[in-house]
Amino acid sequence: AIDAIAGAHPCVAGILMGTSDLARELRVSHAPQRLGFLTALGQCVLAARAHGLDILDGVHLDLHDDAGLQAVCAQGRELGFDGKTLIHPAQLAAANAAFAPTTDEVAAAHEIIAAWREAQSHGGALVVVKGRLVENLHVAEAERLLAVAEAVERMGW
Repeated sequence: AIDAIAGAHPCVAGILMGTSDLARELRVSHAPQRLGFLTALGQCVLAARAHGLDILDGVHLDLHDDAGLQAVCAQGRELGFDGKTLIHPAQLAAANAAFAPTTDEVAAAHEIIAAWREAQSHGGALVVVKGRLVENLHVAEAERLLAVAEAVERMGW
């Protein structure tokens, strides 16, 4: 169903998770680890990526649960979400911290791209950076991360 929605029309620009509606339909609760949601959330991320779309994770309903908000934001990023919908401005800092690339991630992305370019200049097709194999797909991800970091910087986060 989500794949059909994601690919329904070229004007579809992204997917926004309605986790409260999803909870009702799945008959699960908004529990801290969101175990009842994980399969559906993963399927939605896969559909978004299959159609080249961004996807935002649903809301965290407890305005006074900062630790819970931070945890679901971190989980959302780990699941592949691009950001999170919020219900109050007090939630902005936690969401921005979770979804914006860190300085270490930015530095690593620059290192990957530089090493890749150096290898390419000598005819290489892959390179090892800090003991990890780097191929063109890793370079593309590093470039995407840098684009996100630049967008975040332009917004003044």
